[in-house]
Amino acid sequence: MKEERFGTHPEKGDVTRVTISAHGLTLSAITLGASVQDLRLEGVAQPLVLGYPELSPYLTVGRHFGAIAGRYANRIGNAQASIDGKLHHFDKNYLGRHLLHGGSDGTSHRNWQIADLTDNLVTFSDYLPDGHMGFPGNMLLRVTYEILPGPELSISVLATSDQGTLCNFAQHSYFNLDGQPTIAAHRLTIPAETWLPVDEDLIPEGPPASVAGTHLDFRQPTLLGSRLDGPLIDHNLCLRPERANLPQLAAELEAGGLRMQILTTEPGLQVYAGSGIKTGPAGIGGRPYQPFAGIALEPQIWPDAPNRPDFPLALLEPGQIYRQTTQLRFARTEAE
Repeated sequence: MKEERFGTHPEKGDVTRVTISAHGLTLSAITLGASVQDLRLEGVAQPLVLGYPELSPYLTVGRHFGAIAGRYANRIGNAQASIDGKLHHFDKNYLGRHLLHGGSDGTSHRNWQIADLTDNLVTFSDYLPDGHMGFPGNMLLRVTYEILPGPELSISVLATSDQGTLCNFAQHSYFNLDGQPTIAAHRLTIPAETWLPVDEDLIPEGPPASVAGTHLDFRQPTLLGSRLDGPLIDHNLCLRPERANLPQLAAELEAGGLRMQILTTEPGLQVYAGSGIKTGPAGIGGRPYQPFAGIALEPQIWPDAPNRPDFPLALLEPGQIYRQTTQLRFARTEAE
């Protein structure tokens, strides 16, 4: 367990980094965005996520890297939705027309507080006031990263509000398991049968469609290098029609003799192959990143669900507790 100053945000003060370690897994996280900054497996030289050794890139090219995105992760079309019969207008931080990841001061950009820290666990907390980014309700939230036997990284999100509001959080790490410049040698498996077609602004334009015959069919292990030169991969794959009480398998990523399984309570998985990653300062792996340097696999409620009554419900009632659990399980696939 370690706690240290990571840098000073020009508007939000000192940013702290904490490091926890157990069961052969070591996690470093920073208070800005409650972000996973580094993740290491004992005996493996390279980091398993993209991150930066200093604060400044997190304000530019590294926005959302490893962060908790919310109060509504992903997109809400036209930055508006009805809540309890009243139309609410949100921050138009995406293309000047839509909401993305909770707005320009969404939880990815906020400097959280450290609520608890032990050898294998860290909890961050934040408070979003009524009207923040256009959302009703004073919201209290906590995010806990806990290293469990396996090894496994358990990520739990708790939130509550004093008014009906929208609630949808996503952990936004970019994964790269083999330390190579791109994820081309990774194999991805996702058990989803359907996906959400989107318009040119990446807003869902209809009901789920079958993945069969599309570039988003990952029902069998698929080498990502065969898909990176094709159509954009930045879409929601539909795992189930509603949130689950217990985590269920959402994806399996394999490369470099390592396997990572993702289990989650969430009904969707946004898959983004990192085509828009921008080159900047060297990352924690020692070199600058490039497009496709990592893949984001983001468990969440489906995008634009507040405007789609046939999508999973994203409403959090007053006093209700939102609970999300996502588990990352790591294993070796080759003998050392």
